[in-house]
Amino acid sequence: MMQSGERVEVDVTAIAHGGHCVARHDGQVIFVRYAIPGERVVVEITDVSKSFARGNCVEVITASPHRITPPCKYAHVGGCGGCDFQHIEVSHQRTLKALIIKEQFQRLAKEEVEIVVEEVAPTLHWRNRMEFSVSEGGKLGLFAARSSKIVEIERCLIASEAIDISEINQRKLPKGKRVDVAITSRGEKEIVIEGRDNHSLIHEVVDDFEFSLNPISFWQSHKQAAPLLSKVVKEFAQVKSGDHVFDLYGGAGLFAAALLSEIGPGGRITLIESDDNAITDAKRNFATEERVEVVQGKVERSLQKYVAANVVVLDPPRSGAGASVIDSVVTLKPRSIVYVACDPAALARDTAYLRDRGFALEKIRAFDLFPMTAHMECVARFMPA
Repeated sequence: MMQSGERVEVDVTAIAHGGHCVARHDGQVIFVRYAIPGERVVVEITDVSKSFARGNCVEVITASPHRITPPCKYAHVGGCGGCDFQHIEVSHQRTLKALIIKEQFQRLAKEEVEIVVEEVAPTLHWRNRMEFSVSEGGKLGLFAARSSKIVEIERCLIASEAIDISEINQRKLPKGKRVDVAITSRGEKEIVIEGRDNHSLIHEVVDDFEFSLNPISFWQSHKQAAPLLSKVVKEFAQVKSGDHVFDLYGGAGLFAAALLSEIGPGGRITLIESDDNAITDAKRNFATEERVEVVQGKVERSLQKYVAANVVVLDPPRSGAGASVIDSVVTLKPRSIVYVACDPAALARDTAYLRDRGFALEKIRAFDLFPMTAHMECVARFMPA
């Protein structure tokens, strides 16, 4: 049995969900950060459980041809944990993400999917929403990987260039608190310091629809994500005039707004969301739109009063929808289901639930909306089998 702090030399064989690579030593699996499949490396073990160990690559013996010098000076062992893949050439990051999706579908859905993770520019300075923590020194920072340690940073290479960390650090920041920064498509900047209720509403424009938002409400972080996902959801949904569409986990209404032009004067959209801030935003955004019904509540419970749907769109949290929500959706007998997923494992699991209840995966696309990290976004369409 390996011990924490021990160093072992291993061959890295595969990529795993969550951004770790897989290696084995004396028959035990090790999940390794800062490595690339195909490399031989020295791993320092950080923690050990009964079934596997975790560790960091601290020396590269045989390097992958896809290894690069990280562009960010904080991307190293013990440094900022915000990025998983800074040491990997960006096109190969997408190759690895496609392998993660394929493996999750093989393992959890027992299905083979052919997938290419599509590039979405830019791959640096793409993030318009950032959440920082304040260090004991009163400076902005991000957590180290798998740690409560806050690493102070002067600049973040995935954050929008409009997020000026040095300027924010000039303020008197409360230690241990959260600082949210939002940059909008209209160029607005809002800084929200936890415990100080002094922020204003911000505004996003997607396809001529203007959203009014609380800056701490959920919104897609990549500057191209909202228009791109709106376009793909509209394409996948194939909404017809007069349809009743359900927008589950609908947030402030991004997809509801995208589908308004499709439902015609006799159609309607039911948006269901549980978060207080998002519901307030959605009600404000659709205050003059009689075709949109905004419902606050848990999705499974809220769906019980409905008997039918033409199209269902769902964008659940990272944990996915789950069996009970899938049951409720299937009961509505929709013509199609469009599932937006930020976690391929949850999507694969829910794909199996849908297949068992008579809905087959008909189409799937994946987008690299989180460059330099192990995350990606998928959009899938399910049709009655």
